[in-house]
Amino acid sequence: MKPIFARDSAARNRLAFSLLISLAVIAADHLTDSLRPAHFVLSTLTAPVHWVADLPMQMSEWSASGFQRSREIKAENRSLRTEVMLLKRRVQKLASTVAENSQLKELLGAYNLSEERISVAEIISVDPDPFRHEVIINKGTEQKAYVGQTVLDAEGVMGQLVQTGPFTSRLLLITDVSHGVPVYVNRNGVRAVAVGSGELDKLKLLHVPDTADILEGDLLVTSGLGGRFPKGYPVGVVTSVRHDPGQPFAVVEARPMAHLDRSRHVLLVFQDPKAKPERPPISDPAASVPDAAEGTDGKK
Repeated sequence: MKPIFARDSAARNRLAFSLLISLAVIAADHLTDSLRPAHFVLSTLTAPVHWVADLPMQMSEWSASGFQRSREIKAENRSLRTEVMLLKRRVQKLASTVAENSQLKELLGAYNLSEERISVAEIISVDPDPFRHEVIINKGTEQKAYVGQTVLDAEGVMGQLVQTGPFTSRLLLITDVSHGVPVYVNRNGVRAVAVGSGELDKLKLLHVPDTADILEGDLLVTSGLGGRFPKGYPVGVVTSVRHDPGQPFAVVEARPMAHLDRSRHVLLVFQDPKAKPERPPISDPAASVPDAAEGTDGKK
């Protein structure tokens, strides 16, 4: 039987010679620096092979790092969006607080109320009925509010309380058709009664003689007649004066000084109890209509 690998002495000799050469080269490389140039040349020639061999590992690490970085960026973006929303909410709240403080400063600095005690209240509700100009404030009998109490904003008279509860009260605005307030022209003292027109930006003056000295731009202030409204508070500014031939009274309209559609905070004016007229409590807002408009036609 013929063997697969021939036993040749020459082959064994070549193998032994190769081993000796290899050992000699290893010894020379380990003990001397004579083979360093050969190392440099071989490393240069084999560098592409190493790079190609390492490329799959690098791509794997790059992909894993990219996915990890992508997840981190997404998580960071979500966190930043949440933080931005919280900061925006705080800024909005801060802006609202600053505006509210500014309104309160204007409100408290608008009048010289040395003779009256005051209390700041907040409007919390508006009557949805378009034919009734009424709002609800967050002060009631527990805070000593009373029916007929004068209510102001930073610009002028807003109206009076027509119904009070323990913690809330109903405020009738001066533009309600059932409301009237005695006024006089600040320029010359001409007296009149300003009544509501049913529109938030308009008042009417009743029974003004056609010869009365009233001009556009005249300031109307409370006269204090009747004891309901304290004297000297601005009510409105005359916007038009019409004289109809043959009519004994002029048609005079005014614009309220108070911001009836924008004011949020108001002032409750506490007059001297001796000056405040004694009137029975009113439980029904409708019952206050004649009282609110007292003096508008000379009848009670």
